[in-house]
Amino acid sequence: PMGWTLFRWINEYLIIPIFNFFGKYISNYGIIILLLTVVVKLIILPFTYKSYMSSAKMRVLKPQIDEINAKYPPEKAMERQQATLNLYNRVGVSPMFGCLPMLFQMPILFAMFMFFPTCIELRQESFLWAKDLASYDAIFEWDTYIPLITPYFGNHISLFCLLMTITNIVYTKINMSSQAGAAEQMK
Repeated sequence: PMGWTLFRWINEYLIIPIFNFFGKYISNYGIIILLLTVVVKLIILPFTYKSYMSSAKMRVLKPQIDEINAKYPPEKAMERQQATLNLYNRVGVSPMFGCLPMLFQMPILFAMFMFFPTCIELRQESFLWAKDLASYDAIFEWDTYIPLITPYFGNHISLFCLLMTITNIVYTKINMSSQAGAAEQMK
């Protein structure tokens, strides 16, 4: 099962051919997964760039939007929204452009999410500390039931998942520090 129709098509015509191409020349499936991830990242790079540029333009407009918000009280929401839309039209920016690229990226990422658990080639293949690439890489496991943790977290700690979480937290922290007003909004 490769997922719903859209995800199955992406897997059949994009992910699997790239995976098989790398499989002809490289015997380590962990490295194939890394290369596949890099190729997919390069494919979705234009969408990521568009999203980044849109958010950068919105950050530049933030002082003008703050002026509009100060000028129109919350009771005049319609005038405030109209003035904000006029500013966006005048500058040529749309808040939708930040979200729209995500609509193109998500099917590819979901397709990859469906591909890896169903890929038979990854079973019993090791990479770094992971003994089986088709399963989780437990660095710590327990047998007892822990309320509020076991139903949601499971009975193991996966190092790949832990490293990804730490990387995302650091990435978010760096992005928030580069966006002065975003830190207060996120809090």
